[in-house]
Amino acid sequence: MASNADSFEDDIAELGSAEEFLDYFGVAFDVRVVEVNRLHILQRYHDYLAKQEAGKAPAYAAYRSWLARAYEDFVGSSAQQEKVFAVFRKADGSSFVPLSALTG
Repeated sequence: MASNADSFEDDIAELGSAEEFLDYFGVAFDVRVVEVNRLHILQRYHDYLAKQEAGKAPAYAAYRSWLARAYEDFVGSSAQQEKVFAVFRKADGSSFVPLSALTG
């Protein structure tokens, strides 16, 4: 029999879209914000999760909190302002992003 942790991990492994994550964790959202920023929200969420202590499995409440925070980052801001992806960050004041930075 699977433990609750296994069930939770199985549940989130099945989620595929920003809307599915937000619905699963019960985070209220504006569809217009998600339509414009869905990939940015999910990447920011991933970035927050990656900052966890190695080997420490976060609980549902922590996952929900980070997702809500990632979503809120884009409610009053934009992808250009938040600079989640390298294409929005400028290297040495230019718009050039080397290919190695995108594949790395």
